[in-house]
Amino acid sequence: MALALELVPRSKKRVIREMMQLYLYDFTYYLNIELNDKGRFPEYPGLDEFWSRPGRKFPFLIYSGSYIAGFALVDRYIDSSESDYYMTEFFILHKYRRAGVGRWAAEELFNRYPGRWKVTQVHNNTAAQAFWRRVIGEYTANHYEEILHPEHGGPSQYFTSFCQN
Repeated sequence: MALALELVPRSKKRVIREMMQLYLYDFTYYLNIELNDKGRFPEYPGLDEFWSRPGRKFPFLIYSGSYIAGFALVDRYIDSSESDYYMTEFFILHKYRRAGVGRWAAEELFNRYPGRWKVTQVHNNTAAQAFWRRVIGEYTANHYEEILHPEHGGPSQYFTSFCQN
C-alpha cells in the first residue's frame, strides 16, 4: 500500500479537528481528560494556529493508500537553542499501528525538515516511548540524546536529521 503525507490546507482542517477526538480518547489512558456535556473532548488548544502561522506550523495527514491513517503536527522554532523542529503531536489509527505507517511518516517528516528535532512523550505512555526510541534510534544509528522533563517526568529525544532522499 502506498504511503503519503499531505500538508493539510485550511479547507480540510476539520479533518484534523475531528481526528483530534480520537487522539484525545487515546490519551485518556495517560492523562485526566474528560468529555464535556455534549460527549466531546475539549478543543485542542492552538490548533487553528497551524493554519494561521505558515512556515512555523505544519499540519499533516498521513495516508495509507487512499485512506487517512493518522496525522502529525510539527512546529518550527525560530531562534531556539533547544531545537529547530518539534513533533507537537503524532497519531496513527490503531488499525495502522505496527504496520510501518508511523515509522515511515516520522522518517518522512525528519527528512522533509532537516535540522535539530525534539520529540516528547507523556511519562506513563510507555508504548509511545518504545516507538520513538526505536524509530529515532534506527533513524540516527543511536545518535540521539534523551532527557527527562524535570517536572512532568516524560522523556524527550533530541537529534539532528538530514535529508536522506
